[in-house]
Amino acid sequence: MSSDSIKTFNNVESPGFVGFANLPNQVHRKSVKKGFEFTLMVVGESGLGKSTLVNSLFLTDLYPERAIPDAIAKTKQTVKLDASTVEIEERGVKLRLTVVDTPGFGDAIDNSDSFRAIIQYIDEQYERFLKDESGLNRRHIIDNRVHCCFYFVSPFGHGLKPLDIELMKKLHNKVNIVPVIAKSDVLTKKEIQRLKKRILEEINSNGIKIYPLPDCDSDEDEDYKEQVKQLKEAVPFAVCGANQLLEVRGKKVRGRFYPWGVVEVENPEHCDFIKLRTMLITHMQDLQEVTQEVHYENYRSERLAKGVPVPKRTTSLPEHEKNSGSEKDRILQEKEAELKRMQDVIAKMQAQIQQQTP
Repeated sequence: MSSDSIKTFNNVESPGFVGFANLPNQVHRKSVKKGFEFTLMVVGESGLGKSTLVNSLFLTDLYPERAIPDAIAKTKQTVKLDASTVEIEERGVKLRLTVVDTPGFGDAIDNSDSFRAIIQYIDEQYERFLKDESGLNRRHIIDNRVHCCFYFVSPFGHGLKPLDIELMKKLHNKVNIVPVIAKSDVLTKKEIQRLKKRILEEINSNGIKIYPLPDCDSDEDEDYKEQVKQLKEAVPFAVCGANQLLEVRGKKVRGRFYPWGVVEVENPEHCDFIKLRTMLITHMQDLQEVTQEVHYENYRSERLAKGVPVPKRTTSLPEHEKNSGSEKDRILQEKEAELKRMQDVIAKMQAQIQQQTP
């Protein structure tokens, strides 16, 4: 090949440029086509506005047919987990969102066992994922692991209750906890700051690990660094939710109407709703990665360290996959038997050599 043709070829691709800088675009297209899965758990006492906040966050109605129990029913109610899944599409990007609610938490007179069902549900999802990972058909594994837990703290107390501390201690090694002060519109700004400080002090003094927002790299954009800084300073997020549209100064806003004025949900001056949603959306991938690399790996290593074999999946396979699987098992067993025979022969030969040597 002549030097002129080499120069022409290099000019087309531009010197020093291979092309792998386009890899993120390939990943992006593949991810968008496949869609995303995310599971959010909301934990807190009844009446703190958990359902309203979730509906406000994702602009959807996840609980269209929910029946609200009366006071007598609440005293007898046990904790039941209610998982609602909805497919959300925005600008061609699909999100399969599962929200796990915990109705009945903290409502009973004796709440000593109220966290058992919550922990059991989280462990069951890890166990299901471990079974699917260990199975034969691993192409279409649905990830139902809990990636984030919004823990709702009552605004009417003076910090965390003993029940809150106990449950958060049991959850912090299993799931990403994000503390949320519910119904913050009942508090003044000074009261909110005082409550935030108190909650953080109690979290630190009790050794509770909440989800740490990842630090920014030095080459990140200055606006992004400022955004992350503001999000870190806002923890725990003081929020209020509303699904009603009101007209304020000629604009339609979602908020709550009071005799003294309107609380705008999406106004950063009124509450941390926007900051909470920004945190969830911009760090959704990181929440999934921490769940996979930290919490799930902890569960998996503990599970395997106990020496208990992973139960086989009960999902039935197609007939041709069953046949191929049984054929592979037969060949494998034959090879193992042949290997054992060879090992026995070698052992006998070694024994004979040792006997012959003086």
